[in-house]
Amino acid sequence: MTIAVIDYDAGNTANVLRALNKIGVDAVLTADQATIRSADGLILPGVGAFPTAMAELEKRDLVGVIKSTVASGTPLLGICLGMQLLLEASEEHGMTRGLGLIPGTCREIPTKANFPVPHMGWNALDVHQNTALTPELQDKYVYFVHSYFTDVPTEFLDVTADYGIKVPAMISRGNVYGAQFHPEKSGDVGLGILEEFKEVVYADSTSN
Repeated sequence: MTIAVIDYDAGNTANVLRALNKIGVDAVLTADQATIRSADGLILPGVGAFPTAMAELEKRDLVGVIKSTVASGTPLLGICLGMQLLLEASEEHGMTRGLGLIPGTCREIPTKANFPVPHMGWNALDVHQNTALTPELQDKYVYFVHSYFTDVPTEFLDVTADYGIKVPAMISRGNVYGAQFHPEKSGDVGLGILEEFKEVVYADSTSN
């Protein structure tokens, strides 16, 4: 079973690979289309700006292969900026089209008293609907660093964190999952989420 971590120079891949290694996952950092298509699961990491990330995915000709691989049933987990890229569009630095795997638009977190932007640090989770990745997450703390949030219909909103607004922390649609926080920086709780994704990938790979 192999998980492909998609390489588009968007940061934090070393920590993601280290965390996957810790839970016994055979992971490869790659921008190779054939490797992505043949992987049992995909992880789209990311740190930085939405428009820059989409431009790099397009430059490496990865948008089509990500969409077609997901459409074939391969599970995908987007992390931080990677979760935001799953949406149809983002308002960051003007409107930019995303991957369109989950309906919604990425919007700037509103600045409120006592809630500085970016939203940075540990915050507690509130589970709204259960998925394969959400067992035991209620009231658990995870690590966030972001200035934009994923404005999605409630049917795709699984977990939130309170930061003046209900910040979407986890979203999903079918075999596509997103975590706004960094599981790879969230201790045992984060490793547990990656373990659950590993189980999703394993179940999918053995059923095909």
